[in-house]
Amino acid sequence: MVHWGKENVILVKPDASFAAEIRSYREEMLLAGSSMDGTGALRRTEEPLEWLKHNALMENPKLVPENKVPATQFVLTDTDTGRIYGMLQVRHELNEYLQKFAGHIGYSVRPTERRKGYAKKMLKMALQYCKETLGLQRVMVSCLVENEASRRTILSCGGVFEEKVYEHVEHVWLEKYWITL
Repeated sequence: MVHWGKENVILVKPDASFAAEIRSYREEMLLAGSSMDGTGALRRTEEPLEWLKHNALMENPKLVPENKVPATQFVLTDTDTGRIYGMLQVRHELNEYLQKFAGHIGYSVRPTERRKGYAKKMLKMALQYCKETLGLQRVMVSCLVENEASRRTILSCGGVFEEKVYEHVEHVWLEKYWITL
């Protein structure tokens, strides 16, 4: 298992051992009506093992579907309990859509674990991964205009506001930030 972080809360690439927690995370997010940012295809994939297969496909540049970019999926988990607190996806590069709206990193925290600092911990570990593994010098991260918690998380990790943009497919306003690594 590849992991980033210290203590008992780490960012790891999920495998089949997380199937029950992946299912639980998905159900909790859907019941709460949460946006599921940073979960890749989890919203539309009921079966955790299918989601894991999709994640593996997305990591391989030769297998990534057209109009997508290589990406690595992580979960923030407690090494003692196996509970998934959050999910985060790192996109290795930006295509036109990601450059305009979504950025390199998407993340979410399950509703029952919010306001505990997990998003900030997760984003900091992802930034380290982007720098050390992908060799990126800066990354773009965005959040919904009304998501004050995510805005604070991005700013606390060095985010510099670039602009506010309207994403026409989801009909949402986003704020774009750049973080220098």
